[in-house]
Amino acid sequence: MIPRYSRQDMVDIWSPESKFRIWFEIEAHACDALAELGVIPEDAAKTIWEKGGAATFDIDRIDEIERETKHDVIAFLTHLAEIVGPDARFVHQGMTSSDVLDTCFNIQLVKATDLLLKDMDELLAAIKRRAFEHKDTVTIGRSHGIHAEPVTFGLKMAQAYAEFDRCKARLLNAREEIATGAISGAVGTFANIDPRVEEHVAKALGLKAEPVSTQVIPRDRHAMYFATLGVIASSIERLATEIRHLQRTEVLEAEEFFSKGQKGSSAMPHKRNPVLTENLTGLARLVRMSTVPAMENVALWHERDISHSSVERMIGPDTTVTLDFALARLTGVIDKLVVYPERMMGNMDRLGGLVHSQRILLALTQAGSSREDAYRLVQRNAMKVWDSYQVSGDAKVDFLTELLNDEDVRNYLSEEEIRDRFDLGYHTKNVDVIFERVFGES
Repeated sequence: MIPRYSRQDMVDIWSPESKFRIWFEIEAHACDALAELGVIPEDAAKTIWEKGGAATFDIDRIDEIERETKHDVIAFLTHLAEIVGPDARFVHQGMTSSDVLDTCFNIQLVKATDLLLKDMDELLAAIKRRAFEHKDTVTIGRSHGIHAEPVTFGLKMAQAYAEFDRCKARLLNAREEIATGAISGAVGTFANIDPRVEEHVAKALGLKAEPVSTQVIPRDRHAMYFATLGVIASSIERLATEIRHLQRTEVLEAEEFFSKGQKGSSAMPHKRNPVLTENLTGLARLVRMSTVPAMENVALWHERDISHSSVERMIGPDTTVTLDFALARLTGVIDKLVVYPERMMGNMDRLGGLVHSQRILLALTQAGSSREDAYRLVQRNAMKVWDSYQVSGDAKVDFLTELLNDEDVRNYLSEEEIRDRFDLGYHTKNVDVIFERVFGES
């Protein structure tokens, strides 16, 4: 987690100040429940809230204590006792460190998820706007990187919208699954603390009580959470890679906004590089990097060990901070993306009408030709166009002309029938249907 790829709201969630404040709230809510149950005096619970709630926890002091105790929660409780006074003896009654650590970690993940969901909404809004803006902007669809058939740039954006809408649904599910808390004591048996304390604390902090903890909250929840973030990162990379390809000099159908005063290369002043989407590709790798360690954290020894702890101290902040930054950056890229419709048409026209080959193939079969013969006839003429394109970079042979001059093709199709299959609008006639499916409107 470095400032270059961090946004402050997400960073604040993982700050020591935020962590210790959450630790205090967990302990204080537990004291409220214990007071209601008559385990500790009500005045003690009130004092803990008043003094601890008004305190600014001294990070340096906590670190100083931890250097001696070698235990972070004990160091915090010792510092809290310095603030609260004698009533601090009622803090942490029947609890274990994992009750505080795990519940806090999940609260932080929930807070982080709420920011990520906000990021997702902003990205979806930007994609939707560009999708409708270019709903009818015809461009070439590619398979294997090769010209295939026409699509619209709006359809490219609609596909991205549908994908990130699925990502949002997964993130909502991940939030629900991670939003649990545990106050169950050593080895999770509630032997020294009433289960009603857990229920009270969880409700007060916007969580659900973990149905059964083994002293720690089961890490399959976290594995699924970080796997979800990894999938979102992959979707970010997918869209970023598309933009990078479209910005290649030989293609140049769209490009990242290049601001006044921006420089593309220290050596070559002419360069305008897709640096933002290249950066997003790298950030996606970092987010996905957390998925395997999170899955390996699931298998802990018996009721509890801390092999997961060092992993989560890193992947919790690093992954959420990085994904937050990446989503915001992608939103900016989409919002300002420069699109070149004329270039799209020009690139498509360079292959002399080959994009209509499937329509001719189907017309021949419908006119009585076998599929094998139809394929041979279409490919025979198409390869003439390809050969001329390979030599000059622009097709010097026209596909329509070749078909009209091919007697074998003309045995099946009239000139009018052939020309009719070169109607560009045929390929994009169902855009409204797709937009209705994706956006609920066309």
